[in-house]
Amino acid sequence: MSVPRLAVVCDMLEENWPSMNLVGEMLLAQLRHDHAETFAVEQIRPPMRRRLTRAATTTGQLFNLDRLLNRFRDYPRVVAARRAEFDLFHIVDHSYGQLVHQLPPERTIITCHDLDTFQCLLNGTQPRRSFFFRAMTKQILAGLKRAARVTCDSQATRAELLAHGLIEPERAVVIHNGVHPACAPEADTEADAEAARLLGPVQADAIEILHVGSVIPRKRIDVLLRVVAALRREFPRVRLVRVGGAFNAEQARLVAQLKLTDSVVVLPHLDRKVLAAVYRRAAIVLQPSEREGFGLPVVEAMACGTPVVASDLAVLREVGGTAAAYCPVGALSAWTETVTQLLSERSEQPQRWHERRVAGIAQAANFSWAEYARKMVAIYRQLL
Repeated sequence: MSVPRLAVVCDMLEENWPSMNLVGEMLLAQLRHDHAETFAVEQIRPPMRRRLTRAATTTGQLFNLDRLLNRFRDYPRVVAARRAEFDLFHIVDHSYGQLVHQLPPERTIITCHDLDTFQCLLNGTQPRRSFFFRAMTKQILAGLKRAARVTCDSQATRAELLAHGLIEPERAVVIHNGVHPACAPEADTEADAEAARLLGPVQADAIEILHVGSVIPRKRIDVLLRVVAALRREFPRVRLVRVGGAFNAEQARLVAQLKLTDSVVVLPHLDRKVLAAVYRRAAIVLQPSEREGFGLPVVEAMACGTPVVASDLAVLREVGGTAAAYCPVGALSAWTETVTQLLSERSEQPQRWHERRVAGIAQAANFSWAEYARKMVAIYRQLL
């Protein structure tokens, strides 16, 4: 007897969204490992067709035009041509919601990570976007609303979906993300050596403050930089390590203005094992965002045994529990005071610091990609 056929529809690799790629890759890996007898799984991820740019180009207006042509012309044609091959479709990124229009919606699941994509339609205080941009966003949102199930990374994201009346409660399900198996407190000789190559050898008196993620406005890189500048007055050996690519022009100017040029190391997106090594050697991970859909760096850092200070958002409390420390969004004095206290604890109260690390590891253990896949399989079965 043949098993149901499931298509996991992923972001184009050329768009370079590590968190979205991680979700798709971990879901596929766990389904193939734990549920191969239940579902025949295949990834759909066409390569980006380059009309206006070369393969090395990943930024700029021409690249964005290529992205739009692929998202709204090429990718829909790919899934439409293959709709008869599968019993179920799972789109792992809500910003690809336009693909639902080419699929049987009653057999399509879509994962909503946050509502950022739809802010121009939902938030009247946002800057006015062009007619074309709003029309494009409406098409994405309309697709999401047609899906048979919308899985959300957090209770906070589900609550926001329902508050805007975007979907009926019975069609919205919370399934938390997991933690990559590389994120663990134990040393990894090879990965630790690569981290040392990138950052230099670990020095006993150095203090590395880590931030992982993009530099889009909601990440509040301005707060991150100002907090690091304030910390350096008391801890001159503090330096900021930022993983996820370069600062934008405004942020680079702020780095210079705050005289942090020699105290900041910027790394690109890293291999998961190397990223875990960077987490492990950091003193503290900061997550000063004003909005998040889940907050992977929070749970990944804790899994590696590194304490976290995060914005006091419902979603980050959902992930970090009582193991993380929280500060009001943008409250520089509170952030500086909290991180200062933790750094003092690290040097003066080693037992308390150890307990803090252990609490983080225990909290992170609540998030598993195996459990994520198991709950997704339950959704797939419901639809079948």
